Amino acid sequence: MLAPYIRILKRRDFFLLWFGQIISQFGDRLTQMALIGLVYRLEPGSPLGLAKMLSLAIIPVFLFSPAAGVYIDRWDKRKTMYLADILRGIFIVVIPLLLTQWQSVAAIYCLVFLSFSSGRFFVPAKMAIVPFLVEKEDLFLANSLISVTAMIAAVLGFGLGGIIVERWGVSTAFYVDAVTFFFSGACVFLMSTKEKAKFAASDFLHLGKDALERVKESFVQEAKQGIAYLFSSPETRYATKIFFLLFASIGSLYTIFIVFVQNALSTVTFELGLLAVGAGAGLFLGALGYGRIASGFSVKKAINYSLFFSSTYLLVFTLTLNKFPSFPLALISCALLGVLVAPIIIAINSLIHHESANEFWGRIFSSLEIIIHFAFLLFMFLSSYLANLFTPFTIIVGISIIMILASFIHITGSRNDPRTGI
Repeated sequence: MLAPYIRILKRRDFFLLWFGQIISQFGDRLTQMALIGLVYRLEPGSPLGLAKMLSLAIIPVFLFSPAAGVYIDRWDKRKTMYLADILRGIFIVVIPLLLTQWQSVAAIYCLVFLSFSSGRFFVPAKMAIVPFLVEKEDLFLANSLISVTAMIAAVLGFGLGGIIVERWGVSTAFYVDAVTFFFSGACVFLMSTKEKAKFAASDFLHLGKDALERVKESFVQEAKQGIAYLFSSPETRYATKIFFLLFASIGSLYTIFIVFVQNALSTVTFELGLLAVGAGAGLFLGALGYGRIASGFSVKKAINYSLFFSSTYLLVFTLTLNKFPSFPLALISCALLGVLVAPIIIAINSLIHHESANEFWGRIFSSLEIIIHFAFLLFMFLSSYLANLFTPFTIIVGISIIMILASFIHITGSRNDPRTGI
């Protein structure tokens, strides 16, 4: 079973890419845990402070992703990747230096933004370079290996990142994080490909302006084409609505839940990181389990009931943890939440694939990316502002009840829907 993967990993250049991106993914999640610790140090218990800091990881998606693809096709992908990693390492390593010498929050925000902006060039370049490293018949195996191991690295990054921040401090976490990016860059640098593309210095002069132009073009095109495809049938409209609802709730809960756990368990990042590991393990197990039984359930019923049970369990989990704060209970609960949520994303993607033509999938999923990131950001800041009026516990309970009611309405409505067999 593992023999095909081992055969691919014996290819020197692919192994370097695979190993380097594991370290890079680990560094990305370590960055997020370090930022959580940094916000706690600068603004203890502030959901709005967390929202402002963590939004810097999402905003570059809107600003640079539309232009990044065009430049990556023009540039040497290997060089793009190792320079992106080196830049990320430099930006990250400067943060703890600023903390000790000059505590400027604005400067730290700028460095975080630049780091994640550099990452927007690394990710698509990584996926685009794979065909240069393996045979055509091995592409599926190579992409599967990269995706699965990246997920594992991300989960470990949350867990070990929480331990590093809690035990050795925020500055140490940033230094370790910078090392991961330099190490990843070194792995990519040692690769060799047959690409002929070259960097053009003039490209950098036009990148900022071009990024803004392409963002504008991208949004106009998505509004006219991609969004139209999403609302072209009842099923894709339903999928879009559920995705918006899901990521709006995740955005609403993101910073609030972090502060709630910090207060309930009297922790900063240690237990928080382990809870992220539990949730990641639950998502993985939920995806595997749903994949084995999916054929026995309609897609819409799977989505509706998964949303209902996960929202109900979130409410029970919050009420219980508030009354009886216990890390083992929280860990088990996060894993179960992951199991319950996993079918939603898989089923929605399957529904879209079923209901749309394959020549439109790129534009459809690109449009979904914009929608879910917009929903996440909007409701993350909304709930963070509401935290000035209500406690995190109250907000989480309120969001859980809203999600329960919304999913119940969908369950009730689907009983009279002749297309529920989909």
